[in-house]
Amino acid sequence: MAPHALIIGGGIAGTVTAMALQRAGIAATVHEAYPEGAAETGSFLALFANGLAALHTIGCHRPVEEASSAADTVESFGDTGARLGRQALTGPWDEGLGVRTLPRAMLCRTLRAEAERRGIPFRYGKRLADATVRPDGTVVASFEDGTHAEGSMLVGADGIHSRTRVLLDPTAPPPRHTGQLTVCGATRHTAHQAPPRTYRMYYGRRAFFGCTTTPDGITYWFANIPGADLPKDALAAVNPAQWRRRVIEAFAEDATPAAAIAAATGDDIVGLNGYDMPTTRVWHDGHTVLVGDAAHATAPNAAQGASMAIEDGVALARCLRDLPGPGPAFEAFERLRRERVERVVALSAAMAGRAPLGPEQRRARDAEVARRMAQDPREGTEWLTGYRIDWAAPVH
Repeated sequence: MAPHALIIGGGIAGTVTAMALQRAGIAATVHEAYPEGAAETGSFLALFANGLAALHTIGCHRPVEEASSAADTVESFGDTGARLGRQALTGPWDEGLGVRTLPRAMLCRTLRAEAERRGIPFRYGKRLADATVRPDGTVVASFEDGTHAEGSMLVGADGIHSRTRVLLDPTAPPPRHTGQLTVCGATRHTAHQAPPRTYRMYYGRRAFFGCTTTPDGITYWFANIPGADLPKDALAAVNPAQWRRRVIEAFAEDATPAAAIAAATGDDIVGLNGYDMPTTRVWHDGHTVLVGDAAHATAPNAAQGASMAIEDGVALARCLRDLPGPGPAFEAFERLRRERVERVVALSAAMAGRAPLGPEQRRARDAEVARRMAQDPREGTEWLTGYRIDWAAPVH
């Protein structure tokens, strides 16, 4: 059998993996759990130079750039409204790639459209139920609708609540709840737009708020607010007005525009449980491998989740191109990726304040943020956004 990957999940990781595999000469079919045209959740995200460079590697950067807007500056404020600092988002190693902002749904649609233009098949409504391996090495994926698919390998790109991860390791611990809820929104009606090409971050008494305004006047925002892990049904039952009220209440005591921006937002609000995964014990066996959030979900604070998923897809394809079979390729992929992604997860977790702070703690926090903002952006970040995958270099 010619190599053929069954990719489980048609989000960022799965779609990029399919295109990268195609460049490596390996066919793939993407199996997405949701029906075709189902609405994506989430708000805006940022792609830093490391993720953009990986898209350049597989030649799909242009449609993403066309669908996004540029940013190059971040400003931070305390709960009193005082500005703690202003800093460039990029360093010289970013090679002019900068940072691009776009809604998560737009990125997913753009990547899928480009993959389909390249002839990569997508199968919708295919939620993975089980996977088995025949004596000849053929992987058989079984879906909840009763259908099956066969291939030479299985790539689990099915997100933080990955079914593939559980099949690989039935004793795998669940994702770690961060003690926060992430609420995302978008509005054209706020009087508190961020300056052009700028992210604004507000360190509140009880919660954290970030926003940016695109050239067409849409202010995208997110808030990390304290909250318990909500069961799926309870999460779905919270309506936009209730999310809006929770965000307003979380920032009501602060002298920042966070509460006003939330109040100016209509129904374009969604709330999510906050999770991350400090480590995943089993990334692969001889036939199955995890990529993206299925292997290493990160809290949103470092804004690297999408870029890590893109890097994964390109790195995995490179390993499969150069090594004799899925087993050795998957081992090389883990060797190349595990330390980096776990470092990013730890960084993002460290950036997330998880509890309301008293006056002295807030002053200490603000002083630390101001100290960091006063640093040269080149200090300590090259490893993160300066990371590049050398497609031409062989994997051994």
